[in-house]
Amino acid sequence: MPPEHPGPNWRALLRAIGRNRTPCQLVIQFTDHCNADCRQCGMRRSHSFPRSRLSLDRIKGLIDQAAASGIQVLSFTGGEPLLFMDDLTAAIHHASAAGIRYIRTGTNGFFLKNPQGPDFDHRVGRVIEALAGTSLRNFWISIDSADPAVHEKNRGLPGVTAGMEKALDRFHQAGLYPSANVGLNRFIQGPHPLGMDNGGTYPSRQARAAFARDCRNALRAFYRRVIDLGFTMVNACYPMSLDAEESPSRPAGASGMNAVYEATSTDAMVDFTPLEKTILFQSLADVLPEFRPRIRVFSPRSSLRALVRSGSEWGSGAGRAAYPCRGGVDYFFIDAQKGRVFPCGYRGGEDLGSLVQAVRNPSVRLNCRRCEWECFRDPSEWLGPLLELKTAPWRLIRRWRKDPDDFKTWWEDWRYARAAGFFNGRRPPEHRRLAKWAPTGLAADPA
Repeated sequence: MPPEHPGPNWRALLRAIGRNRTPCQLVIQFTDHCNADCRQCGMRRSHSFPRSRLSLDRIKGLIDQAAASGIQVLSFTGGEPLLFMDDLTAAIHHASAAGIRYIRTGTNGFFLKNPQGPDFDHRVGRVIEALAGTSLRNFWISIDSADPAVHEKNRGLPGVTAGMEKALDRFHQAGLYPSANVGLNRFIQGPHPLGMDNGGTYPSRQARAAFARDCRNALRAFYRRVIDLGFTMVNACYPMSLDAEESPSRPAGASGMNAVYEATSTDAMVDFTPLEKTILFQSLADVLPEFRPRIRVFSPRSSLRALVRSGSEWGSGAGRAAYPCRGGVDYFFIDAQKGRVFPCGYRGGEDLGSLVQAVRNPSVRLNCRRCEWECFRDPSEWLGPLLELKTAPWRLIRRWRKDPDDFKTWWEDWRYARAAGFFNGRRPPEHRRLAKWAPTGLAADPA
């Protein structure tokens, strides 16, 4: 029997807050090998660069350091981690034995393609058996579009959507409840791309309202699709498009970023203007309440509200700036090429050296608001008020009195997370609790 899969560790959260920290998390890039063609990712198989993977011994050593440093949240990412299934499951077992409570990984779904093939059941069964026998808490499967043909063409994985639909019930029977993971892009609704006819410019209120309407309809189409496929949980990855000169081994561009994690692209599929991002984030915040009663929706509206308020040009919008990202203080990234520690996958110019030293005595200043990487952005914003309540309670109270919607949105996120079982991917959704969640607090159309 696999280990029990935990709920929230409130004591650990309170201890961390007492030290002016949040629970630490680590993202390990298992490999940058991939077998898909995704336009929005620099690790796609058609992109030629020297591929790497961390050895199992190296990963086990990093896990031991993470456990010794008190890290409780561990994510294995790629590339495609499931290409090395034996090492991946061994790493998950090792992390669990070391005392790490929350372990996550995901896939492009390559093993689900061609569901009519004679080996489909065997392929799927092997993956389910391997993962269900570990302490893995959350497992995501990426989906790019509500239109199966668009998704499969982009991924280069024919039939994978039908394969998801066929396999999800088997996952559920084994006690695994995968999350649909959408990277927000221009094709989420289908072959007609969002905003491409406008060239990124919206000179009038009417044009901006039309783009917002298209965004909302596209998001609704996507959420309906993943529900119809049988998913019980869904997450959104915010678009990451850095300048061409900001990719690995090249100087940082205007934003000061220098990615060591190539999960980014200059392709128009994810290259939104700041105005478009603002409208897209607001549209997502508007749509989420409609679907919260039907599927566990991870994306916190408080984080989206901060992104909108900042106008996607951090700190330049009206109202308070978003909480600074806690990358390099509580959250860390290790790349597949050298196994080095960085504040995140996009700050490659800040090698932090030893993981133990970086966690126990962080040297990074909390002032980064340069991107929207949701893995670090969302928890930074979601947990930010708890830290502020300890360090500057009257400032927080004054701000919430001045902007009660800020508090309301944040508190609703916590209440909803509780109703959603804190997004435990090893337990089924509690439909009665979700059904009671009323879609309130919708924002007005951006203008």
